[in-house]
Parts: sequence; C-alpha cells; structure tokens
Amino acid sequence: MLRVENLSVKVGEKYVLRNVNLRIPEGEVHVLFGPNGSGKSSLIMSILGFPAYQVVSGRILFKGVDITDTPTNERVKLGLGVSFQNPPAIRGVKLADVLRHISPSVDGIEERIFKIAERIKFPSDFLNRDVNLGFSGGEIKKSEILQVLVQEPDLVILDEPDSGVDVENLQIIGEAVNELLKDRTALIITHMGYILHYVDADEAHVLIDGTIACSGSPIRILGQILREGYGWCKKCPKVRGIG
Repeated sequence: MLRVENLSVKVGEKYVLRNVNLRIPEGEVHVLFGPNGSGKSSLIMSILGFPAYQVVSGRILFKGVDITDTPTNERVKLGLGVSFQNPPAIRGVKLADVLRHISPSVDGIEERIFKIAERIKFPSDFLNRDVNLGFSGGEIKKSEILQVLVQEPDLVILDEPDSGVDVENLQIIGEAVNELLKDRTALIITHMGYILHYVDADEAHVLIDGTIACSGSPIRILGQILREGYGWCKKCPKVRGIG
C-alpha cells in the first residue's frame, strides 16, 4: 500500500529526513514512534506532498504508483486520508459541509454522518458549527476522526490521536479508531503510545533524528520506550528488528 524508499527531505537548507525506508503492506496497521523533533510530522508532510518539504533523494509509492512529484490534492484523490495533530479552526466553514464534500458517496450521507458521530460520541449540534471553532481538545480529535471515517480512505494516517486527550475520551477515540482500522491500512504516529491500549497494530517503527532506527513488535518496542525512554534507540541507531 505504501513504500517509502531511501527518502531524504529538506525544508529550506535543513535536512528533516535522511534515508527513510518504510513499507506498509495492504491491510496492516503500523505505528511510528519518536521523540519530539524526530521528524514524524515531516514524514507525514512529505507523504502528503506539501511543497515546503523538498525531496532530495528517494521516492514514495502509494498503491504501486510513484507519487513523489504528485500534487497533494491528487494524492488525496488516490486514497490518502489524514487526521492532523493540531488542525486549524476554519471560520465560516461548517463541519457538516466539509463532511458532505469529502464523502465518496452521496446516497445516505446525512444518516452516515450522524451514525459515525454517535459512535464516537461527537455532539451532533457541533456538525453545524464552524470547523474546530471553540472546540475542546477532545472535540477537535473527534472531529478529525469523524472526517477520516467519512472519507473512507485506502490509507489512514493518524497524527498523534492520543495527545492532549483525557482518559475517557481516549478510550472512546481508541475504540473508534480500532473499529475504523479493521481491514484497512494505516500509519499511526504517536509519542507515548497510549492509543495502543485500544488499537491492534501489526508493526512499529522508531524514528530518531530523521531516520528509522528500528522496527518490530509494537508492544515490545513500546515497553522498551516506557522503561528506558528513546535514549536506547539513540545508542544503537542501526538496530533493525525488536522481536
């Protein structure tokens, strides 16, 4: 579904990714760990094709198609769906209108939107409010998840779905995400891995200083991070495979 091959990326004169290799087969859920500033968000922006992220070498393939030089809107049309960690508030644009626009089907869309909102306990009256305007942290997260659910992408990318969320909302969001990802392909970016209490993942990767340092079992890698922090990866950046 997604292959990132020897990808090096610069923003201005600064390298933010170096020789990143990542492969996510169809139907698998992968997790990307990493400390702040490690390049996690840069990888998302590069996969999406944001112009500020200049690919110096390597390539990105999605569903077998080389999208390295493809515009962002075309990548989304191919089936990329992303929920952002800190999405903006958009004054004058109703959330319901966005949901109707991004839905791949028109028939029964209103009913689908309400059912999904109910599933993640997102207040239905918020659908007619401006996107994220006056939303709490938990409501913004649910709004992002709702948009991805309605979009039905082939590859779901979730940027820090567990950050800044209280315990109650984390469970709601985590269970909704787990249901969303059944039989889907996904990449979940997380710093502390709380979402893994609710989501079944197939493989995990650790991004350190702009490169993949190791890959392996999500639970084992998370346990190692919780015990020793990310310092253990910095000590052995060439390690591949934590059983």
